[in-house]
Amino acid sequence: MVYNKDYTVRICRKETISAALPLQEHWLSLSNLDLLLPPLDVGVFFIYTKPPLELKQSFSSSFSSLVNVLKTSLAKSLVIYYPFAGEIVNNSMGEPELRCNNRGVEFIEAFGDAEIIELDFYDADQSFERKLVPKKKDGVLTIQATEMKCGGMVIGCTFDHRVADAYSFNMFLLSWSETSLGKPISTIPSFRRSLLSPRRPPHSEASLDRLYIPVSQLPPPTAPSSNIINRIYYVTAANINRLQQKAVSSQSTKLEAFTAYLWKLVGRAAGRKQRTHMGVVVDGRRRLGLLAMMDAYFGNVLSIPYASATDVEEMEMSEIAERVHTLVAEAAREEHFKGLVDWVEVRRPEAAVAKVYVEEGLSVVVSSGRGFPVGAVEFGWGKPLFGSYHFAWNGNAGYVMPMPSVKGNGDWMVYAHLSTELVGILEADGIFHPITAHYLGLN
Repeated sequence: MVYNKDYTVRICRKETISAALPLQEHWLSLSNLDLLLPPLDVGVFFIYTKPPLELKQSFSSSFSSLVNVLKTSLAKSLVIYYPFAGEIVNNSMGEPELRCNNRGVEFIEAFGDAEIIELDFYDADQSFERKLVPKKKDGVLTIQATEMKCGGMVIGCTFDHRVADAYSFNMFLLSWSETSLGKPISTIPSFRRSLLSPRRPPHSEASLDRLYIPVSQLPPPTAPSSNIINRIYYVTAANINRLQQKAVSSQSTKLEAFTAYLWKLVGRAAGRKQRTHMGVVVDGRRRLGLLAMMDAYFGNVLSIPYASATDVEEMEMSEIAERVHTLVAEAAREEHFKGLVDWVEVRRPEAAVAKVYVEEGLSVVVSSGRGFPVGAVEFGWGKPLFGSYHFAWNGNAGYVMPMPSVKGNGDWMVYAHLSTELVGILEADGIFHPITAHYLGLN
């Protein structure tokens, strides 16, 4: 297959989409867990093939008509998900707050001079970055709808991570999809910051001092590495099951076994002299004892515990998996998250960050995207052919997100933001397979 890596995208139109109903301007504070996020944008995209012929009987399948569906349903969705139509502004203490003023979402219409089958799905840098996934300049959310030469469409979104985590954005995506299909919204988001209020008096476990660091204590910043690349793979269900079997421990989840395997490969890249650090993003919604209310909570409810080692390549998979399970279990507790809220509170207004991102040595963070609704985000012209989160940040730490395959067969899509050396080791090991048009059923 010859890929068109030099294709261009032409911006045809830009406009601002505001909520369909008037909204009273107000301020929404960021929670203490939101404040742990630096200014950081996250991307996500979905690829749709040309609408089937039978749809032409029910509505016009021209690109303009499809875009009108997107914009109309987006405006309706922003009535409920109004933070995405706002902007981040610093308050008198220098902390970011969300101004809910219905300034709107930038919506870009574009044309890509390539067919979907010509895209190199594996090479996210060449195919998606700054082409099909837009760069957000202002506001909280930017959306781009790109018509491809074959009549297909790519919908790319970029949002401010300080406002929402992936769980929250997934809720929005599903609501946007439901609105476009004329269905009732299944989940009404909760913006109750009181659910994450600090205790009086605040108190936290000493372990949090190892996991998080105030920005005043950060080492001097280093220049972003030039050898960090973004790739997308698939891992078969059979290989995922084999990794879990290798973990031996019945306690290890598939994600923990996958993380242990990845850590072993990181150790191979680092060698014996360089220290490695493996972090796992833990969602706290189901840990806080308020499941009925937290299940629809909009915002960041994340912690990133991590462990370190210099000899991880020489360790057995079962031992590594046990370490991963332990670090996840330590964070997956109500006290951990309540303590983290308190830890931030006593240090405000000074900002703090997860320490794994600034450790010396080779760091990688794994974030579960298994709740990514890739097969459910449809707007009336069929399910996506493919979709992925896109986290091309400027840091030197690696970031890996496994997501369910759109095939629904138990395979995982794996987005990887890693060094070229580590990518080479991953690809030589036989578990990570580049996403191809053939895998997606295009040829």
